[in-house]
Amino acid sequence: MTTSVTVSVVVPVYNEAEVIFESYKRLKRVLEGLDEPYELIFVNDGSRDATAVMLGCLCDTDPKVRLIDFSRNFGHQTAITAGMEHASGDAVVVIDADLQDPPEVIPEMIAKWREGYDVVYGKRAERKGDTFFKRFTAAAFYRLLDRLTDVDIPVDTGDFRLIDRKVCDALKTVKERNRYVRGIVSWLGFKQTGVEFVREERFAGETKYPLRKMLRFAVDAITSFSHKPLKLSSYVGVAVSLGSFAYLAVVVYLKLFTTTTVTGWASTMAVSLFFNGIVLMMLGILGSYVGRIYDEAKGRPLYVVRETKNFGSAGEGVEYRDSCSAVG
Repeated sequence: MTTSVTVSVVVPVYNEAEVIFESYKRLKRVLEGLDEPYELIFVNDGSRDATAVMLGCLCDTDPKVRLIDFSRNFGHQTAITAGMEHASGDAVVVIDADLQDPPEVIPEMIAKWREGYDVVYGKRAERKGDTFFKRFTAAAFYRLLDRLTDVDIPVDTGDFRLIDRKVCDALKTVKERNRYVRGIVSWLGFKQTGVEFVREERFAGETKYPLRKMLRFAVDAITSFSHKPLKLSSYVGVAVSLGSFAYLAVVVYLKLFTTTTVTGWASTMAVSLFFNGIVLMMLGILGSYVGRIYDEAKGRPLYVVRETKNFGSAGEGVEYRDSCSAVG
């Protein structure tokens, strides 16, 4: 006989009006099948479409649905953090609303959790609908991150995962602002395992991670868990300096002991541009770390909530509003 547990599912959403009802229906079907108490927490990350209204309607019709509505867009990782901080379950599942991560995998995650694992992450065995460029860059990023960091962050995984209550509580103590949640969870060091699944195409709508955001996300991940880029810049600086002195010695030798002279300015400009490029690259790496220090030093709250719904009101049903019929 298994002990009854409460399951919290955290769903960060941003401009997901086209998929939100379908996502709710599939999550609801899976959670009802567990025959366990549960709560479904949607975090609206400053959506500019009808997402907030639709989530309000779901809260009005289903008391197990909770809403955290941000005052503006604070970012996907911050939305995940807010959901975890408000979750009350013994097990907390994070899943995106776009249905690329199938909710039907959640029971398998819970089974692994019952076996004694504190973290059960979803591992992508196949990525449907992704371009070759997206698959290649994602695979390269995960393996580069694995080489750069001392933390064992599983490759080919996203934020789709289940964490135990104690992991969730430990995560609350980590207050850094440029967050890479899956890395922080690994850094905490609890017992973890993976569940393989096929990542589907988006049910509807557009990706919320274009190339620009993916690059920023990659920088956040690397600078959060590795100082090796700083060491690399130091090594490059030393190598460039040694090369410069060697070149200077050659120039002095040619000037003093030979009749050979350097004509033209092309070689001088090429060398100058090369060294200036190296210096600017190192300054950029340093700037990334200094920027993170600046963000931490400001001490601003991680997010600002406009309103919440249905927290502390489980089991209290309310009437279906007319506006919900109009939206649905």
